[in-house]
Amino acid sequence: MSSPTFVRRFRFVGILTVVAVYILILVGGIVRSTGSGMGCPDWPKCFGTWVPPTDISQLPANYKEIYTAQRVEKNRKLASKLERMGFHQVAGDIFAHPTQYIETDFNPVKTWIEYVNRLVGALIGVFVFGTVVFALPYWRRDRIVFWLALASFLLTGVQGWLGSLVVSTNLLPIMVTIHMGLALLIVAMLIYAVDRSQRGREVAIEPIQGVRGLTLWLWVAVLTTFLQIVLGTQVREEIDLVASAAQYLNREGWVEQLGNTFRVHRSFSALLLLLNAYLVYRLYHLPSRRLHRLAASVIVLIAAEIAAGILLAYFSFPAAVQPVHLTLATLLFGAQFLALVAYRQATKLRPQVVTPAVVA
Repeated sequence: MSSPTFVRRFRFVGILTVVAVYILILVGGIVRSTGSGMGCPDWPKCFGTWVPPTDISQLPANYKEIYTAQRVEKNRKLASKLERMGFHQVAGDIFAHPTQYIETDFNPVKTWIEYVNRLVGALIGVFVFGTVVFALPYWRRDRIVFWLALASFLLTGVQGWLGSLVVSTNLLPIMVTIHMGLALLIVAMLIYAVDRSQRGREVAIEPIQGVRGLTLWLWVAVLTTFLQIVLGTQVREEIDLVASAAQYLNREGWVEQLGNTFRVHRSFSALLLLLNAYLVYRLYHLPSRRLHRLAASVIVLIAAEIAAGILLAYFSFPAAVQPVHLTLATLLFGAQFLALVAYRQATKLRPQVVTPAVVA
């Protein structure tokens, strides 16, 4: 029996939106790896216009001073609000950041890379709004789907506002980390909304018996990957500082200058590999083709992610690998979360008979 038209439409738009979000993450990684994060010193416009300049002759002679003053004033207002809310440490960090008053030279390539990033971000907003529109029929069928779509749209607006703060604070680490974390939350919400919207198609899902403790371990894997990505944003900040100090030369010496965050991030990958290998083993022993496909996706992504990390750490941080490394990590997060959702759905289709987690 085929699904209703509105179910198919929501699924199509939802999947399209999730793919678009991953494309935005990839583009954002390219922005960071090319040092284009401050290609546009203001927001939402770029150098005061909706279409950025292509030559420095289109800018006033004192453009650095103009945009530095604008950014500092915006940050003063932000710091004052954070102080009143009790976030004293973050408010202090805004002006303690070493690059707070540095305005980068105009570079048309970097400016347009950042501008494309913003255009893709605006397109994401349109797609997420589309999920809300196509989720309206679920107001009667399953309101959780509608609320997830609406919450994703509202958080996308917050994400855009955070993007302006990332620019105004000149890539302040805590702002970059929150920006990345919120992107992952939006991805998880959209994935769950799309999967839940198909709940009327249980005939296509093989019911399985639950495995004691497996749900907990799946949650641990999802949260561990989330933490690893957060650590990665901190490593990225250290790399940016080292690269800037070295004028982006002598890349082979960057690793030695990184701090403990990098070492923890690198060691954590071994734990992540072992954890995912165990989960893949458990999922493959369940009679579910869907879980088998998700398990295969997880192991391929974790292997590719670690390979990209090795290339970065031991082959002088090739710029082309940096956005790939980030995108693979977020894809792994999505695959793990979908495996968790799929497992919980399959085990709830009929009364569970719990089996031991350890095979003799």
